[in-house]
Amino acid sequence: MTEPAVDLYAVVGNPVAHSQSPFIHAAFAQQTGEPVRYERLLCAFDAFAATVREFARDGARGCNVTMPFKFEAFGLAPRRTARAELARACNVLRFDGESWIGDNTDGAGLVNDIKRNARVGLRGANILLIGAGGGASGALGALLAAGPAELVVANRTVARAEELVMGHAQAGAALAAGTLRAASLDDCGSGFDVVVNASASSVAGAAVPVPSSVLRPGALALDMMYGPAARGFLGWAEAHGAVGRDGLGMLVEQAAEAFLFWRGVRPETAPVLAALRARVDA
Repeated sequence: MTEPAVDLYAVVGNPVAHSQSPFIHAAFAQQTGEPVRYERLLCAFDAFAATVREFARDGARGCNVTMPFKFEAFGLAPRRTARAELARACNVLRFDGESWIGDNTDGAGLVNDIKRNARVGLRGANILLIGAGGGASGALGALLAAGPAELVVANRTVARAEELVMGHAQAGAALAAGTLRAASLDDCGSGFDVVVNASASSVAGAAVPVPSSVLRPGALALDMMYGPAARGFLGWAEAHGAVGRDGLGMLVEQAAEAFLFWRGVRPETAPVLAALRARVDA
């Protein structure tokens, strides 16, 4: 009996050696029986398009895209899903012959992790989203769709936050009732129920870019990073009475969305997240 051909995927980024995506997708493939092989692909900062095109020519079926290439991936995809169009950024590409399609699973991954794994409700909540780059762009639409009472996008460059907010408002994704606004990092408000750090501060090893007054007692403070990069933010959150959460759950949940987009099969995330948590914490 001939075994099915194995389809190749990868995570493309710089840096990428730390990525846990190969472990996650190997677990999904084993769980679902899908013939998938998944690798890491380090890309030079000035060679994203050439690297991805060569990967596709070599027979790959798709890729995840991580920092700093999510905006560039959007421009590379001739077709895009509605959520990618809203984010103006892609973290997933599917190579359908010459007609590639881009998606953005970051927002769905974030919201699914908060609601399913952290068991925190978002409807009626006050949410602070820190940053206005690729991660924030992918997250904002899904956070708005979850029905918060208030959502503030805070960024060092306020104009970039305003651009992100206006793009969603013009696309009809703004809050039906409540407040969606942009703000500076030092004037973004206080007492939020959920604070999401989508900025580059953790990657850069920088201090948390907002004051502790943004946290109400018992708030959920989630950093999109994981491992050593997230420890500073999590320590800060817990020292000020919040519940700290890293980005491992979001990583697994967005990967499941990507797997569904590629293969048409949705894997179970809970056992994979448990295995990944044990692996990272070992």
